[in-house]
Amino acid sequence: MKPSPASGGRLDWPVPNMNSANDHDHPPLLSDSSDTDTDSDHGQSSSVLLRHTDLSDSIFKSYFEFISHGQSSATAADLSKIQSFLTSSSSGALSCLICLERIRPSDPTWSCTSLCYAVFHLFCIQSWARQASDLAAARVATRLPVTADKAAESATWNCPKCRAEYSKIQIPKSYVCFCGKLDNPPSDDPWVLPHSCGEVCNRPLKNNCGHYCLLLCHPGPCPSCPKLVKSRCFCGSLQDVRRCGYKEFSCNNPCSKLLDCGVHRCSEICHVGPCPPCRARGVFKCQCGQKKEERECCDRIFQCDAPCEKVLSCGKHICQKGCHSGECGECPFQGKRTCPCGKRIYKDIPCDAVVQLCGATCDKMLSCGYHKCPERCHRGQCIGTCRTVVRKSCRCGSLKKEVPCHQELSCERKCQRIRDCGRHPCKRRCCDGDCPPCSEICGKRLRCKNHKCPSPCHRGPCAPCPIMVTISCACGETHFEVPCGTEMDQKPPKCPKRCPITPLCRHAPNSKPHKCHYGACPSCRLPCEEEYPCGHKCKLRCHGSKPPPNPEFTLKPKKKKIIKQSEGVPGTPCPPCPEFVWRSCVGQHIGAERMMVCSDRSQFRCENLCGNPLPCSNHFCTKTCHALETLSSLNQLQGSERCEDCCLPCQKVRVPKCPHHCPQPCHPGECPPCKVLIKRSCHCGSMVHVFECIYYNSLSAKDQETVRSCRGPCHRKLPHCTHLCPHSCHPGQCPYPDKCSKKVTVRCKCQTLKKEWLCQDVQAAYHRDGCHPRDIPKNHFGIGLIPCNSDCKSKVQVFESELQLRKSQVTEEKAPEAGKPLPKRKRRRERIQEPSQSTKLQKIAATTKRLLLFVFLFVGLLAAVYYGYESLLWLNDWMNEVDERRHRRYSRIS
Repeated sequence: MKPSPASGGRLDWPVPNMNSANDHDHPPLLSDSSDTDTDSDHGQSSSVLLRHTDLSDSIFKSYFEFISHGQSSATAADLSKIQSFLTSSSSGALSCLICLERIRPSDPTWSCTSLCYAVFHLFCIQSWARQASDLAAARVATRLPVTADKAAESATWNCPKCRAEYSKIQIPKSYVCFCGKLDNPPSDDPWVLPHSCGEVCNRPLKNNCGHYCLLLCHPGPCPSCPKLVKSRCFCGSLQDVRRCGYKEFSCNNPCSKLLDCGVHRCSEICHVGPCPPCRARGVFKCQCGQKKEERECCDRIFQCDAPCEKVLSCGKHICQKGCHSGECGECPFQGKRTCPCGKRIYKDIPCDAVVQLCGATCDKMLSCGYHKCPERCHRGQCIGTCRTVVRKSCRCGSLKKEVPCHQELSCERKCQRIRDCGRHPCKRRCCDGDCPPCSEICGKRLRCKNHKCPSPCHRGPCAPCPIMVTISCACGETHFEVPCGTEMDQKPPKCPKRCPITPLCRHAPNSKPHKCHYGACPSCRLPCEEEYPCGHKCKLRCHGSKPPPNPEFTLKPKKKKIIKQSEGVPGTPCPPCPEFVWRSCVGQHIGAERMMVCSDRSQFRCENLCGNPLPCSNHFCTKTCHALETLSSLNQLQGSERCEDCCLPCQKVRVPKCPHHCPQPCHPGECPPCKVLIKRSCHCGSMVHVFECIYYNSLSAKDQETVRSCRGPCHRKLPHCTHLCPHSCHPGQCPYPDKCSKKVTVRCKCQTLKKEWLCQDVQAAYHRDGCHPRDIPKNHFGIGLIPCNSDCKSKVQVFESELQLRKSQVTEEKAPEAGKPLPKRKRRRERIQEPSQSTKLQKIAATTKRLLLFVFLFVGLLAAVYYGYESLLWLNDWMNEVDERRHRRYSRIS
């Protein structure tokens, strides 16, 4: 059925016995600033999309209202799937899960009819099905003993999304509509849903109710049957007229059906399926009747642990069964009996008689199924393990060995066959050739480029990504699902309602309302005008926080939006203040200001010297302009540094003045008192006094002379004689050096005669002789002032004779010292210094040694040259022989 133009473009879907949905009132016109990013073709089809949206809402409203009372969650999911398919088909948002391309209205398609109802390109699904069926046939042919033709006939393929299984004959060969009635449905009719025939669907509804779908040809599953039928509740006590799709219902009364016990009735609320077991408790007997227990009614039949032990009919044996009901039966030892191996038969033997062994071989089949028991007839079970030695081969056939029959033989060889995935080897020990499927995870990147393949490792292309992405507006009323990986190519839906999100910027009370949209709300267009701490105002467009978009329905932007310089990034604080202000240098020098941006807190230095007084308060800083620590703490300047340290010594003049410099570096204030110890000798030089500089210099000149005096006799020699000054320690020259009253021994020239004179008389005698006393040596002072007499000459002769005698005795004492033995070290030194004299025999032996050494060296050199030449010739012959062999080998091969 096609709609008429008079209906305003709305499709008249026949839904009998359904209440007609009221038309939705359209909201008033709102600001459409949020739709500026959509495509132009999408804007042209907005009216058609709105009509389709209204149509789907009017059709499915009664369905949703009817199942909103908790009837069936599966039915609600099917209806939502149908509505989503309709919305996606009408908006052109369908995408093929195999190639991830958009399905155009003119493209041939195929849709799954099992579970997912996904739509694919016809060419893509045909290629997918052929590859999957061929791969399955090859896998069956390699594992099972069947021919390739039979394997191809039984091959199957799966839906790329829901993995529903289809046979090879179900590979689509033609393009049909959703309901399957029309081949190659038209795509140029604007009043018909794409890939639909436009007629009534007429597919059989689920649950085999006998009715057919009354919607127009549509994608997805058919909704529940809307027919009205008479039906009973689950317990059968209430009959009502209900929709055929929801005819199974509960009356919410007790079930009251008779339970399996036949005594009690079901106390559950009217429910689907069989009634639960009876839980009423009572006292019941076991099957043999010996024991009573309190149990639930559903477990009333039970067996106790006591044996039966009733006497059998033979009267000789007792029943070996456990607790049971009824008769015990006949004695098992009556009638015809055989030996344990069954070869000899005994008739008419009493039941209490023991059967004799026949003595033959047992020959019962052992558990291996190949060999028989080799023992003689015996009672009890045969041996559990067959110990017959046989020659066995392992599963892979690479090892053969004689082992007991019960023992399995396996080798340690790892299978190197490639598994069905074609990527990984088997690696199983002693594999029989039937390698198991690959247990590794595929992990290949799917075509959606967002996820990896979670399936086990396989051949061929991976299945499409099963995740569906929901694209919705901000309020969530208008949405549709698309396969993962195709959301970037889809157009966001348009919603006519008002956006419910409140702006987060400071202009929220003055902002205009806008339509519901896809993604985040549009940015505010008003100027920011937020005040900076400096007092200026932000002149950019409002860049306050934006409400975050719903992350469930958010897509990645195709292109990065270029933000103009006059616009701020939404959700970011105001940029730094761009106003220009005058700012001084870091040293606060007058006349060095510059024009700078207000927010630019960078510091600059002028070319002037710092000029600030140093901490010593005596000098000034000679560095270039820099920030001071005191100013940086007040103005929050960065990179402050101290003025240079004054490294000069203290140059101040001390008070009282002294020759010592101040030991401290340059400092403010007065210098500390000079504590240097100075040495000052007394006036006579016999004693050294130590004073502090500040104490000594603070005295007057007279006090300094007084302090320096040792107050003892003057130890200075008089200038004209050898005697000391007789006065006490005094400054300056000694007084009256010519008036010395000391006694001096005066002698003649030969020093034979002597007399005692006063020192001043001796000095006067020297003056009379025309010489000064200070020119006379100390040991000759006073000699020669008395003339010699006759006694002086005789004494001189005696002195000379004694002198000659003394010299002769000295020479006689030195002569015998020459014969004394010299020290060993001295003799060795003299022996080394003597020239060594060699004999003629020694000279001949040395010459002979040199000749023999020369002969040996010459012979060795000749031998080395000879053998080296011989080895070269041998090496040359060997290389020639190797070349000949190689040449012969190549000639044989060729």
